[in-house]
Amino acid sequence: MFRRHRLKLGAVLFLVLGVVWAVADQPQFKASHLKHWAYKPVVKPTIPEVTNKAWVKTDVDAFILNALEQAKLAPAKAADKITLLRRATFDLTGLPPTPQDTAAFLADKSSSAFAKVVDRLLASPAYGEHWARHWLDLARYAESDGFKADDTRPHIWRYRDYVIKAFNSDKPYSRFIQEQIAGDELWPNDPDALVATGFNRHYPDEYNARNLRQRRQEILNDITDTVGATFLGTTYACARCHDHKYDPVLQKDYYKLQAFFAGVRAKDDYVLVSAAEQASYQKKLSLWQEQTKDLRDQIAKLEAPVVKALYDDSFEKYPEDIQKAITTPAEKRDTMQWLMYHKAQWQLNYGVDEDGNGIRAKLKGDAKKQYDDLKAKLAAFDSIKPAPLPIGSGITDVGREAPAQHLLISGGYDNFGPEVQPGFLTIINPEPATIVPTANSSGRRTALANWLIDPKNPLVARVMANRIWHYHFGRGIVGTPNDFGMMRDPETNRPLLDYLATTFIEKGWSLKAMHRLIMLSSTYQQASDFNADAAAKDPDNRLQWRFQRQRLSGEEIRDAILAVSGKLNPQMGGPSIYPDIPEGMDIRGGWKKKEDEDAKNRRSIYVFIRRNVRYPMFQAFDLPDTHESCGRRTTTTTAPQALNLLNDKAVLRAAEAFASRVIAESKPDCSAWIETAYQHAFSRRPDASEQALASAFLQKQTALLRDKLAAKAPVAVPAKLPTGIDPVEAAALVDLCHVLFNSNEFVYVN
Repeated sequence: MFRRHRLKLGAVLFLVLGVVWAVADQPQFKASHLKHWAYKPVVKPTIPEVTNKAWVKTDVDAFILNALEQAKLAPAKAADKITLLRRATFDLTGLPPTPQDTAAFLADKSSSAFAKVVDRLLASPAYGEHWARHWLDLARYAESDGFKADDTRPHIWRYRDYVIKAFNSDKPYSRFIQEQIAGDELWPNDPDALVATGFNRHYPDEYNARNLRQRRQEILNDITDTVGATFLGTTYACARCHDHKYDPVLQKDYYKLQAFFAGVRAKDDYVLVSAAEQASYQKKLSLWQEQTKDLRDQIAKLEAPVVKALYDDSFEKYPEDIQKAITTPAEKRDTMQWLMYHKAQWQLNYGVDEDGNGIRAKLKGDAKKQYDDLKAKLAAFDSIKPAPLPIGSGITDVGREAPAQHLLISGGYDNFGPEVQPGFLTIINPEPATIVPTANSSGRRTALANWLIDPKNPLVARVMANRIWHYHFGRGIVGTPNDFGMMRDPETNRPLLDYLATTFIEKGWSLKAMHRLIMLSSTYQQASDFNADAAAKDPDNRLQWRFQRQRLSGEEIRDAILAVSGKLNPQMGGPSIYPDIPEGMDIRGGWKKKEDEDAKNRRSIYVFIRRNVRYPMFQAFDLPDTHESCGRRTTTTTAPQALNLLNDKAVLRAAEAFASRVIAESKPDCSAWIETAYQHAFSRRPDASEQALASAFLQKQTALLRDKLAAKAPVAVPAKLPTGIDPVEAAALVDLCHVLFNSNEFVYVN
């Protein structure tokens, strides 16, 4: 009797739980959610009528002027040509205009003069280098793992080069998205598409973690949050444990998005050459292997005990389920075991490198001597050993099947709720995704990529159009570029944003077309002049009644210093560089300190990014934390910024080089030096008061430096001075050049 009642009670309890889950599974959207414009289809608005039609150069102006006229405000006057050239050049290339650029623009009196400047800048390779930096902020790009060890990711720099190349070629943003989400599924034979998947490989990672299931879940959370913020402008992370408190994002939506990546693993050995090149390499390698077999067998015999000890030590530290995943025969592993197997390999083989240095350190006595002798004999065959093929890092699926994705109760990695299938934001598209597996992959990410670029998706084009506006004006139409939800910084001109979003799609998702549309407008070409009456009505310039003055980023400041000094190395691409860091600065994971001086002077986008320790100048000037996606950088004003520009040895060396350049390009008198220095630093000539002030500075500084020399104190003198130039006056010029680097006009753009 008791057993029968217990069964009935169990059935009732199961039914109640089922009802609870069913109720919880129903969308719980508020009226405000259903009305929220960002989740509704984008409709191209009508161009508004304005009174001052002469001010309208592009359709952008009609939307801006309409809002200004409604607020009874007037736009600022047009910027002067030098200001406009400097603004546009920094905006598109991250570099200052040269004196030759300035002279050519001032001499061009045609109505299309500025349009020609914009086209020239968009065609410059420097454009991709600058705008790629914006995208790398979103992708949380770094070249190390983070966490305690912060180990280097040796091939991830190829993703940075991929992004630069994509921007320079004006790759349609739709294709750009597809490659980064599912390049390996869609174009498995395209090296660029494989490297593009590095977007989702940029997660921080603790390689030494032993609870691999927990670590996998943390990585999936990072990917989910980044994809949501970057492409959808939606803060998915808040729905990890419960339905979003503010936005129409259900908890199941979080795990539906995550399900697209359920079968993902890191792949750090993508071979980036054609099948024919791989075959040629393999042929050469086989010849080398054949001729070195005996030597390699002897080396392997010496290595075997060390390799086994390293492997066993690591293996024993894993919990039982991970050990089982590793030892289960390949044909019997399920998808989760395969994921755990691949995740464990790096640690299992830690210390076993191709050069054998990690193993050699553990050999003793005769074994080490014999090992070195064999290695030397093996090196004699290096002439027939083929150079390694280029390798890229990205992601791939573990196979055609993916592990089941569950809603996680309270976000706990092992606290499973109901199973969910890959899908989209319920408020936009409640239907499950249609998945078509490929030969070696689940096909899930392809389905996601195709949904993201569907013109019916209301978020993706809006979000990117807003980002473009943000990077041009310093503030997006929606002031929170990664968050279009209910708690966003409210949009200032919704019709304009929808116009930009629809136009973006109409123009084939071309970023360069959007730059032209925005930059050729009167809105962009306004002066930065302050207007007290306008500021009283709109203190934050949300209606765009003037062009907002902007400070350069740390990368732009460093590049401008190098460019003006004549030391900038324009070499593009390749492994990252390691500029000098302060003496005594300890960087776990390493920082190369013996690098060619010319290599150190490449553009800042090529500076190595170690996750836990940032390059000091960039850190001082607000380089974002690379542990998460950054949609907008903070702009602070702090003492370390001034101290960096005053005391950094690289800045001091650049000031010496700048002075040498000024002397080489000028007549041998202080007045000419000052004029040349101003033209390089500020793209203009000094006015009379500035000329007088600088002349007085040089005279006073020359006297001070003569006193220092008399006291046998060190003085910075430019190298290779022309005959007849007073070295003390040249040293004073170094100090003037240093002053210009430290001026507001150098680090701000009007």
